[in-house]
Amino acid sequence: MFKDAPFTEPKSFGLRLSKLRTEFGVSARQMSLDIGQNESYINRIENAKIYPSLQSFFYICSYLHITPKEFFDEELPEPELQAEHLITKIKQLPKPLVITLDQLVDYLK
Repeated sequence: MFKDAPFTEPKSFGLRLSKLRTEFGVSARQMSLDIGQNESYINRIENAKIYPSLQSFFYICSYLHITPKEFFDEELPEPELQAEHLITKIKQLPKPLVITLDQLVDYLK
């Protein structure tokens, strides 16, 4: 029934995680530690050794700033396209809001 569905194989799931993690710009080791796991946790998922628990999957999505739906959606725009979209929206904001947004970004760094 699910044989041809995407991500039913651990390797497919791991490849998607690897792609998203790399785009996010973090190492597998650092991500593992940041989500409270041992240093090889993400590497083992990406190499199809294990699947994450549902709770860990939600932590992974939260860490990558994506929804579970977005994790499985291979049609997501590349990060550069998302940035261009944000820049376009920011240019439409009133100047006081742009200043506030700039201050928020500085605070979050």
